[in-house]
Amino acid sequence: MRRSRGMAAALALSVAGSGAIVGLGLVPRAAAITPPVAFTADALPTWQPNGVVWALAEAGGTVFAGGTFSAVRPPAGGSGSERPAVNFAALDAATGAPTSCTLSFTIGSGTATVRALTLSPDKKTLYAGGYFGAVNGTPVSSIAAIDVATCTVKPSFRPAFAATVRAIAVTGDTVYAGGDFLTVAGQPRQRFAAVDASDGALRPFRADADEPGRAVEVTPDGENVLLGGDFFTVNGTNTHALAVVDSASGALTKTYPGFIETNSVVKDIATDGTGFYTGNEGTGGGVFDGRIALNLSDFNQRWRDTCLGATQAVLPYQNVLYSASHAHDCSSVGEYPDGQRHHLLAQPTTSVGKLGWAPDTNDGIGEGIGPRVMTVGAKAGAAYLWVGGEFTAVNGAAQQSLTRFSSTNDTGAPTAPVASAAAFRPGEVQVRWRTSLDLDDSALTYRIYRNGAATPIGTVTADSLFFKRPQASWTDTTAQAGQSYTYRVTATDAAGNVSAPSGTVGVSVPVSADAYPSQVRADGAQLYWRYDESALPYVADSSDGNQAGVHQNAPALRQSPGAVGGASTAIGFNGTNSHVYGDRRQTVGGTYSIETWFKTGTTQGGKLVGFGNQQINGSSQYDKHIYMTNDGRLVYGVYTGATRTITTAAAYNDDQWHHVVATQGPGGMTLYVDGAQKGTLNVTTHENFSGYWRVGFDGLGGWPDRPASEHWAGLLDETAVYPGVLSAAQVHNHYALASAPADSVVQVTAAEDTYANAGAPDANFGGSGSLAVRGTLPYASYLRFDLPAAPAGTVLKSAALSVKTSTMGGSGTTDTVSAVPVTGAWTENGTTYNNRPGLGSPALGSFPGIPDGSAVHTAALDTAPLAGALGGSYGLALTSTGTDALWLWSSEAAANEGTPRLTLTFGAP
Repeated sequence: MRRSRGMAAALALSVAGSGAIVGLGLVPRAAAITPPVAFTADALPTWQPNGVVWALAEAGGTVFAGGTFSAVRPPAGGSGSERPAVNFAALDAATGAPTSCTLSFTIGSGTATVRALTLSPDKKTLYAGGYFGAVNGTPVSSIAAIDVATCTVKPSFRPAFAATVRAIAVTGDTVYAGGDFLTVAGQPRQRFAAVDASDGALRPFRADADEPGRAVEVTPDGENVLLGGDFFTVNGTNTHALAVVDSASGALTKTYPGFIETNSVVKDIATDGTGFYTGNEGTGGGVFDGRIALNLSDFNQRWRDTCLGATQAVLPYQNVLYSASHAHDCSSVGEYPDGQRHHLLAQPTTSVGKLGWAPDTNDGIGEGIGPRVMTVGAKAGAAYLWVGGEFTAVNGAAQQSLTRFSSTNDTGAPTAPVASAAAFRPGEVQVRWRTSLDLDDSALTYRIYRNGAATPIGTVTADSLFFKRPQASWTDTTAQAGQSYTYRVTATDAAGNVSAPSGTVGVSVPVSADAYPSQVRADGAQLYWRYDESALPYVADSSDGNQAGVHQNAPALRQSPGAVGGASTAIGFNGTNSHVYGDRRQTVGGTYSIETWFKTGTTQGGKLVGFGNQQINGSSQYDKHIYMTNDGRLVYGVYTGATRTITTAAAYNDDQWHHVVATQGPGGMTLYVDGAQKGTLNVTTHENFSGYWRVGFDGLGGWPDRPASEHWAGLLDETAVYPGVLSAAQVHNHYALASAPADSVVQVTAAEDTYANAGAPDANFGGSGSLAVRGTLPYASYLRFDLPAAPAGTVLKSAALSVKTSTMGGSGTTDTVSAVPVTGAWTENGTTYNNRPGLGSPALGSFPGIPDGSAVHTAALDTAPLAGALGGSYGLALTSTGTDALWLWSSEAAANEGTPRLTLTFGAP
């Protein structure tokens, strides 16, 4: 948003204009780019000025940059040294390096600046506007004509503008200018004027405005001129910030009274074959800061993008409108809420919605606006989008004032997915991940790898945008009950750029269904956050709704014990700045249920869960929420034009786990705590708005018994949202199931392991990083596990052995490998082939062949022999009758990932 009209008047933007792309034609598009975007998001090495770039233009593969700077220098790591460049530089469109064309724009007193650069239709003459008195010593008056071929000033073009020229548009015989001036050649011309393109003689064109002009563009048919700026009148007629006038006389063709907010201005105008587009900036509340598309046929609005964030430049190219701004709030068009600034955006010329292209700069120096101007140049079969402004970083790397993006050679890989895995019932694992960010490709292919295998077990295609990173998921239906698995996920764009793999996530498949989460899912939860993640910032949704959450300011993860039985954990909030917000913008219907578990001893209250219109910041709209008062009572409330609440009589800040459910539907509002109804209210409506589910923090201004803190201090667990009303029986059932017995899983790594080799009968391999198995010439491996005792009231329900093949070529085997009990005595450091222990029968389990490639493999084991050895040690041997050797990592290997390993599942008899 614009800081002040006075500041903006001093720091304005020239027109990028459609002239920058005339004659470029259609160039090949990089394969991975989101259609119809024409450019990658990979910033190319570009020489950089030491100040602000206000203007760009292109001719014959050369890009001209004007602004307020004194030198240009190579990009980081580039060759060459800084060289003088007085407010102007000419650079090769394909290399980003300076050409031999050098011009100095100077002024006798004050600070010279170039604010507008525009080519003649034949691209032989470059017209420059700004505040300057000479070019390479040749006297001029804030506007000059440059012969492109010779890089020299045309002395015959000598109009006299009495103040800064901020925008230029050119036809075959006329130059139109806008700016701060009130006279031209001593004749009255207020903020807009036209002069002869050859000698600068003043034209009769009159379009006098009461405040500065910032943008000028001629319609493609040459009949009209589009004017933009700060003005409120043109030729004495009300038309704020935008007007269309006759190109010969300046008489008004179309006015726009009340069309643009009075505290907003037009900073840029650009045209294509069917429309024109405005970039807008405002100051204060209720401003218009976005973009407007209008039809050339009738000059009426096609669409309006009301994102907030000081749009400085617009550039239509191949049916996409690129824009430069610091857009920080696009909630009004159904996109991201107020928060992080995004400086470069793309959208179709036919609609408001953003496309999957989002390279970024920072705000930079000066006003802190960021990018201010764009143009397209082409050379050697490629097109380049050039961006200038006041930024000092591009895509997180140091780069000042100029950058460029190519239409070819996408090299940017997606970010690594953040993955999670869960198993609620036998035979099924749900692998979930937060979709990756690729700055120029919104459709990515995800590959899921199990147990370290080189071949994916599943493939999913999913879309994501920089402001919309939905959860994607894949279900492994080949997982075996009682076994443990690990998963990793990668993302690949259409060009074949592959992300780093996600972190490894592990899961043990239960032998019997996990009662509590299974019931929550069965009762229809469409958001279910269990808080079992071990890595920021992703909160997995365990429902089928794929409504992920995002950690803000690093809540404490994996707090144990959680609210329900089993291995699930809780999340901790500090009561100061941490919370979780939903990743999906949505509306909430007339019936819903909110459920969560909480544990706290706070005396400052706070919000447990609710619905708000922001993600990171406190919301300005918020209801359908549960919060705690300072004295520990719970409040459930909705907003219907007034706050409507149910409050408990009892306090629950006793450092014990409690269960709370809030429902609303045709029967009104109901609040339950610990399975019992605590109050009802005959209210069936709530505030309707688009927003996000929030946990641990959001606004509470204006609500009864408002606590001292809106941030929650304590633990939360098992948060769920349902699209219907849970019955009293369902609520009570959930409360009871939390304490129901649950299977527990224990993983035991081998305490000792070694192998015996008939080819070296006296050698001991206890210190080796490898294990080996073969029938002839024999190898046998020996494993000893220290088994835990069964937890009280449980029995051993399943057991599985996991091993990992080594990275050596041919480490797998086509032979069956059996796990048999060891009956004789042995030690890791004393066993050889000659003194190897005796073995028993039958086999406890087997691997029916193991393929090459370093991966984890698991075999189910007979539980009876192991159950009898619980609380003591147990020895297994791996044997084979075949001739194909199997090579495994031992527990001494750095890459063994905890193998060899037993996974033991205990549960009720």
